[in-house]
Amino acid sequence: MNFRSFEEFWPFYVMQHSNPLTRRWHFIGIIASIVALMCSILINWWFVALVPLLGYGFAWYSHFFVEGNVPASFGHPLWSFLCDLKMFSLMLTGSMEREMKRLGKRPLLQLS
Repeated sequence: MNFRSFEEFWPFYVMQHSNPLTRRWHFIGIIASIVALMCSILINWWFVALVPLLGYGFAWYSHFFVEGNVPASFGHPLWSFLCDLKMFSLMLTGSMEREMKRLGKRPLLQLS
């Protein structure tokens, strides 16, 4: 798929993250990446190698085993990264569900 702008890509990205558990795995991956980055600054530089492994590892796991789709980062790495950050900030502020509704995406119900 070809997207001409971030604004055009964002609704596609949200659709690829319709399962709340997928979004949670992404959130955990970003937190883990931040911790690894801080460890690389404060403890030892080699922790920096864990930053992409943790961030993408948790996210890709969620796409393959939870959401059942292919990560958007495979085809659009920069926009996917920017959308990850936007989704993370919306989750931090408790606004992600509202954003999904705004875009007309109905979140899946959780059974737990």
